[in-house]
Amino acid sequence: MSNGSTPPPHRRLRGTLLVVVAAVVVVGVGAWLVWRSPGTGGEPPRTGGISGHGVGSHGPGGKDGGQGSRDGDPGTHRGPHGSLKGKVVVIDPGHNPHNREHGREIARQVDIGNGHKECDTTGTSTNDGYAEASFTLDVARRARTLLRDAGAKVVFTQDGDRRYGPCVDERADIGNAQHADAALSIHADGSGAGNRGFHVILPARVTAGPAGTAPIVAPSRKLGERLAGRFRADTGSAPSNYIGHGTGLDVRSDLGGLNLSTVPKVFIECGNMRDPKDAAQFTDAQWRQKAARGITEGITDFLTH
Repeated sequence: MSNGSTPPPHRRLRGTLLVVVAAVVVVGVGAWLVWRSPGTGGEPPRTGGISGHGVGSHGPGGKDGGQGSRDGDPGTHRGPHGSLKGKVVVIDPGHNPHNREHGREIARQVDIGNGHKECDTTGTSTNDGYAEASFTLDVARRARTLLRDAGAKVVFTQDGDRRYGPCVDERADIGNAQHADAALSIHADGSGAGNRGFHVILPARVTAGPAGTAPIVAPSRKLGERLAGRFRADTGSAPSNYIGHGTGLDVRSDLGGLNLSTVPKVFIECGNMRDPKDAAQFTDAQWRQKAARGITEGITDFLTH
């Protein structure tokens, strides 16, 4: 073919196709770069977990006094932020810091269905005088922060703002009136030195007077099992060596707060305040933050699985 001659038709077609392909490649690469650029879509943002907005949000020395947590800690549940939206959790901090000033009032007998018991008691303390009522309020407030960050509505039976009590029957009534999805009473035991570890108290089947626990026995056991597992994992504490035969679970029929509940409810005895080793944990703000995290994650497991 001589210079300046017109190319054959099949060569003209091939040249046109090459130009079209090149244009498609350029447009495709440009679109991919736009998709990857920040703020224009692409990979969805990660949803923050409980630790991202609760336990780990203050870090060491923060206002919660906890050591914080790290996403990806082995054995730790990280429910999505907002995973408890629409759920109601009633937290019952055991006893009341002012109870000891109102001995006559808290000694009043109340009906618990299968008997009568004191309205409330003063609770126990460590040998150095750290009161159970102060411990339960601290852990409850930490757990409240975490549960709210997960989207739950949290209701307290008392927040140190009452003259005494409330009585055990009213504590149950508060959970019932709120139609709570889960209710938890936080305590610490007052056994002898050498008795160590936590245990979770489950409601027995009680049908007497105002008590009728039959509908809540099974869901309460599930709550208690989830709570025991998470509390052990997060705090490193062992189940009680003196109650529950190593299971960390105990069933009782003599607690008004359980007998009179119509919603799933358990008690947790976080350990023994009269044992020096357990007491050292209770007086450690970092350990109390771990306890709150274990409680939060146990409740979250129960409500989301």
